[in-house]
Amino acid sequence: MKIIADNLRITQKSIAEAVVQRNPAPLQEMAIRCENAGADGIDINSGPLYRDPESHMTFMVEAVQDVTRLPLVMDTSNPKALKTGLQVCKNPVTLNGVSLEPSKLEHILPLASMYPCDLICYLLHPDGHVPPDSAGRLEVAVSLYQKCLEAGIAAERIVMDPVVAPLSWPDGLFQAREILTVIRTLPDLLGFPVRTIAGLSNLAAGAQETARKHQVEQVYLPMLAASGLSMVLMNVLHAGPVRVARTCRLFSHENIFTWEMVG
Repeated sequence: MKIIADNLRITQKSIAEAVVQRNPAPLQEMAIRCENAGADGIDINSGPLYRDPESHMTFMVEAVQDVTRLPLVMDTSNPKALKTGLQVCKNPVTLNGVSLEPSKLEHILPLASMYPCDLICYLLHPDGHVPPDSAGRLEVAVSLYQKCLEAGIAAERIVMDPVVAPLSWPDGLFQAREILTVIRTLPDLLGFPVRTIAGLSNLAAGAQETARKHQVEQVYLPMLAASGLSMVLMNVLHAGPVRVARTCRLFSHENIFTWEMVG
């Protein structure tokens, strides 16, 4: 289970100001902190970028890749920004992402067929709503998988995101359990070891108490790992959950265990 840092967000005031001022230092400092904290990749969450999307994304990608060779995840719904980011990115890159929403199939799916990148596929209905259960998500997965193949995207480039719902939803606990079923079922359903990703921070969205937020994340992480999750998108500056994620990975190692591996 690889750890993808979701700390580089344009919703953070310091990052937003840095992008407007074209000051790479705050982005680079955050990227370095994420790598030092154990991230296996960095999500560049630029938001929708309504104004000047190409130059904003170019700046963000170039700023980050100047200080790290970690794989990058370009996280925006703006296809112009994604295309520009793909053109300037030198690191391994993943597009985040596509769904059955018509606008995304029309504008984002073709980009993944044009460039050598991986593609995150959100298991959402065409109207953007979250399916109510695992059966609904799996039905969407089959449709999205077929759309990707038709677009010429190889199966090994696909990363399925079952969309973690907040526990605060009326059916939040049920949804959390259904996510685990989806992750376990997808490889058999699609007939290949499809990779999966989950946004851990969504689980405790809206939580006010940090301690309780970390507690539910640290409990849910082993459940995701045991279900076969490939990548977790999380705040890597929260040491407790990161330690749990690292420890979960030990149980997939083939080498002889030593206590020095824990930490």
